[in-house]
Amino acid sequence: MSPQSENPFSFTLELLKLLAQKPQTREELCTSLTAYLSSKNCTSGDISQKVARTVRRLRDAGFEIESAPHRPYRLQTSNFPVILTPAQQEALAMAIAILADMGFSAEAGHLSQIVAAEDEPSQTLLKTDFSPPVDYSRDRTQKIVEQLRSRLETQHRFVIRYRSSSGKENNYDLDRSELRLHNGVLYLFSFVPAWNSWRSSKSMLDRNRLFRVDRILSMTRPSDVPWCYTIFPTETFRYRMSGPLANYRPRRHQERVIDEGNGFVEIETREDCEFWFRQRILQYGSNVRVLSPEWFARDIEKEWRKAFTVSSQRL
Repeated sequence: MSPQSENPFSFTLELLKLLAQKPQTREELCTSLTAYLSSKNCTSGDISQKVARTVRRLRDAGFEIESAPHRPYRLQTSNFPVILTPAQQEALAMAIAILADMGFSAEAGHLSQIVAAEDEPSQTLLKTDFSPPVDYSRDRTQKIVEQLRSRLETQHRFVIRYRSSSGKENNYDLDRSELRLHNGVLYLFSFVPAWNSWRSSKSMLDRNRLFRVDRILSMTRPSDVPWCYTIFPTETFRYRMSGPLANYRPRRHQERVIDEGNGFVEIETREDCEFWFRQRILQYGSNVRVLSPEWFARDIEKEWRKAFTVSSQRL
């Protein structure tokens, strides 16, 4: 079969698809587009000129494509028309509202640009109850988040400079880490090998630490030392639910029912963050009793006693 001439529209769409994936050098675009044309039994001709000409036409059409000598092409803004069904518009509106309420205003703005101004989705009926401490899209915080993402991709240890709620600053050498959003607050959840645990019975769990992203001051570049841990250390907890919670059914993948009877259900779970699990157990009030481990049961009892003492003093 003799080679055919390429379809300019298909060629343009393929180039846009490549730029949407990641920044591309001219050489990378030429290589990928030559392979694309070959798969369509089309001649490539002067592929470098075709790439340059197509990029100019896209810019004239309103696409913001950044480039510079010895730098890759980067798609900054796309005005490609998107046709959405009413259900898709509602889902988009919901996502925009949730992101904005969670403190990600820039990300919400990017989603808003998907549709034209006259086609903006109507307000969602879903109401959220997030109270983020900062707007994570602010320049300084967004820069910290971007730096963290690049560090996490390397899976190598790095050091952060962190200011605690009391204002004290410390350096922390971090192993396995990931970003986690909890109750509207963005955290860096990390295993800190050098953390001194005061309770030997849960020393490994103690080394899983939470760092609020908005309190991270700076960080080093990734070291040459890869992460030692592929997963975070965990602890197995067992607790009994009763009263209004006697019919509780696991809602998290790590939970499972191990026993149940008239007026109670016993749950076993493996958790990697004691603080968050502690907050969850405390919110159940008198409807929960911790069965194991013993140290955690004692800690919860102390919390309740302390709360009772404080409340009694106010009466």
